[in-house]
Amino acid sequence: MAAPRSIARAAHVVAVANRKGGAGKTTLAVNLAMELALRSARVLLIDLDSQGHCALGLGIDPGDGGLAVHRLFDSSILLSDSILSSAHAGLDLAPADPRFEHGSGGTDFGRLAQALDEEWLRQRYDVIILDTPPSLDLLLLNALYAADSVLIPFVPHPLSLAGIRQLMHTFYQVRAGHNPRLSILGFVPNLANNQSRQHRDSRAEVTLTFGSHQVMTPIRADIRLAEAFARGLPIQRYAPGSRGAEDFQLLGESLGRLLGF
Repeated sequence: MAAPRSIARAAHVVAVANRKGGAGKTTLAVNLAMELALRSARVLLIDLDSQGHCALGLGIDPGDGGLAVHRLFDSSILLSDSILSSAHAGLDLAPADPRFEHGSGGTDFGRLAQALDEEWLRQRYDVIILDTPPSLDLLLLNALYAADSVLIPFVPHPLSLAGIRQLMHTFYQVRAGHNPRLSILGFVPNLANNQSRQHRDSRAEVTLTFGSHQVMTPIRADIRLAEAFARGLPIQRYAPGSRGAEDFQLLGESLGRLLGF
């Protein structure tokens, strides 16, 4: 594995989002972060979902949450105060606080963007990935205000398509108002099963609506992905020969080209 590279540009901030719960946002965020780190990117994963599953997926014990990233919204800590190193070269985590109550934390939707604006932070990392909650609240809006692009995982199912539509309504509002640079990085079919007509039809609807160039490499259903989370390991470390690892490798190649890695 190559050593993390040093480049003189600000990090690209990617929000992983869908208004539908169960779309696989955290599985995508953790394993994509690992895949990009394996490709010599310096990656910071920020867990804005108070379930705190990013730490679980990386085998990190964040402690009592005293310096978790959610403290940005109710105290004066710096984002750098919350960053922990993982066991994987090039990959750091700003963990969640499971005690943080969604709906609390005030109304400053630009707080995360401000925290990410520290020059040293944006130069230290090549990619910053934001794992977001499904609820339309302070945390999701902070992610959209701070992001350069949005990556949208979806399970090919009518309910997930409804979540995409809800997210896109918010996306266009944010882009028209507070974050005009915000773009769609792509849509990622998750738990995909090409043998299922429902899955094929749902993917076709997303493709028709947003264009084939926006629908990315699918992540197929693979029990190894759940097993990897239970072991506190990204899929590339737990089962490098699995189809889950293969799919994330292909997704990493696609996103690496888009992001310049």
